[in-house]
Amino acid sequence: MKKILLFYVILFSLGCKNTSISKEDLSHLNGYWEISEVEFPDGTKKKYSVNPSVDFIQIEDMKGFRKKVQPKFDGNYTTSNDTESFNVSYVNEMVTLHYKNNLSAWEEKLVQLDSSYFSVLNEEGIKYSYKRFQPIVIPK
Repeated sequence: MKKILLFYVILFSLGCKNTSISKEDLSHLNGYWEISEVEFPDGTKKKYSVNPSVDFIQIEDMKGFRKKVQPKFDGNYTTSNDTESFNVSYVNEMVTLHYKNNLSAWEEKLVQLDSSYFSVLNEEGIKYSYKRFQPIVIPK
């Protein structure tokens, strides 16, 4: 059991190396994102080429929300009222997104962020990678 715990601690610390994400960089999170890959603690990866839904993220003053939306071919989105609110914290140059709702609380470490890509590492050591969503618009 100790070996497994040590493995996850090492993996988590290696996966959390941050490339100095500034507070100003957090504005890159605003907008529509689609998941591109999930990497599991054992190193296996699952790639996503087509996504029926994307995440809309809005952040301001170290607080934000995340919402699932379904893009339509006319450039609009179908959405529900379900929203995941989060707060942002900086600890030891590490950016953490803290989520909390009526059922649970969890956090994700922001591993990498730029204008077209970001990745987070959750508490189970699963890394989620996202790319900026580019809508498909079919002209009328």
